[in-house]
Formats: sequence, C-alpha cells, structure tokens
Amino acid sequence: MELFENERIDELHRKGYQIIQNTKMFCFGIDAVILSAFADVRAKDQVLDMGSGNGIIPLMIHAKYEPSNIIGLEIQEANVRMARRSILLNNLESDIQMMHGDIKEAAGLLPLSSFDVVTCNPPYMDSGSGLHNELSAKTIARHEVLCSLEDVITSASRLTRVGGRFYLVHRPHRLVQIISLLRQYNMEPKRLRMVHPTTDAEATMVLIESVRGGKPFLKVEKPLIVYEEGTQYTEEVRKLYYE
Repeated sequence: MELFENERIDELHRKGYQIIQNTKMFCFGIDAVILSAFADVRAKDQVLDMGSGNGIIPLMIHAKYEPSNIIGLEIQEANVRMARRSILLNNLESDIQMMHGDIKEAAGLLPLSSFDVVTCNPPYMDSGSGLHNELSAKTIARHEVLCSLEDVITSASRLTRVGGRFYLVHRPHRLVQIISLLRQYNMEPKRLRMVHPTTDAEATMVLIESVRGGKPFLKVEKPLIVYEEGTQYTEEVRKLYYE
C-alpha cells in the first residue's frame, strides 16, 4: 500500500489488522478502542459508525465481532479516502463501507430505522469551548463546529431500529445533557461506565449504551481503570488493545 506524506501504518494487534494514519491529522486514541469494546455487536448486526475519522472503530468492531455489514460515515473527504485505503489494506471491502457525509444529514443519506447498532465518538468540546480559529482536521474532531451533541443523538435515534442500540463515548461533565437528550429522542440509557486514568483520579470519559424505545432501567458498571502504575496499562485495558 502506497503511503503519502506524513502517513504511517499502525498495527491494531487484532487479527493482524492495520490502519493508515496521518500524523498531521487526528490519530485515534483510547476512546475509540474502549468504545468499540463496550459496544455489544452480533455477527448479523447492521452497524453504523458516525464520524468515523480514519475508520478505526469500524476496523476494531470488525476485528472483535465480525459483523457482515459496517458503514462508516465521515464528513472529511481526506479521512474517507484514507479509511478506504485501510479497508483495502485489510481486504475488508466486502464488509466495511466508508461514506462521505454529514452527521446532520445522515437520515437523508441512509435508510431510517435500519441499524441494529450505531456508534459514535463525537467531538467532546461544545462550540463555545477552547480555541478553534481554523477549521482544521483536529478542530473538527475535537470541537462541535460541524455538528452538535444534539445532532448526533437525533441522527442516532432516526437511524437505529426500534430495540437497536446506540453507543457513545463522551466527557462526564456533559452526562446530564447527554441523558436528557437521549430520553428526549426516545433513546433510553441502559448501561453506563465511567473511565478513570487511575484508581484515585476523577473520571475523564463515560461510555453509554442506549436503546431506542427501551424501558427505563440503567445499569452502572464498575469503573474502567486505564493505568495501574505510571504509564502501565491495567490488565483489562491491555486486553482491549492486544488480542
């Protein structure tokens, strides 16, 4: 596979899969890894990943669960092209498709109420937070400049079938807003897990599973601890990264 300027091939340590990344753009982090592991995906599920970036979540989900149909939706054309090359690199073009499109317009691009599983690792910072003077790839990935949290949840609700599952990773300080929007759009929160850097640190991420049209009942799982000593991953996190 030919690489372009600033590109590299990284190992995913699962089934020999690899991914092409551009060091000048937004490379995947632990949030994509833990979200793909948190999602409950079955072999026959129709899966949609919104805001796919370089395609990391579709690749990780396929490596773990092997569903026969995954669609990644991404607004940045450069990411779409790079993700398609990673799909070819892993010979997965019959199982994973990358679409160029806007999350806000997803319900017009894809069949409504048709996905068993929808995932999203969205921008965490709202449009008024931080500095984002230029519309760079990293700004789009980090800030809600092209879509809001409500846009994400609205599209997930319209595209998930009744009884289907939506998986989201986000920041704990927006949890109240997340749950409020999920319930507003008929996505009932069913499972929640906080992610902490260490046992004595505050949570930095939250994982949420919601079900379209589900009955109220929320299970709060034990926290996921990332590091045990310094930069040493805990055993659970090592298993998420390494097959």
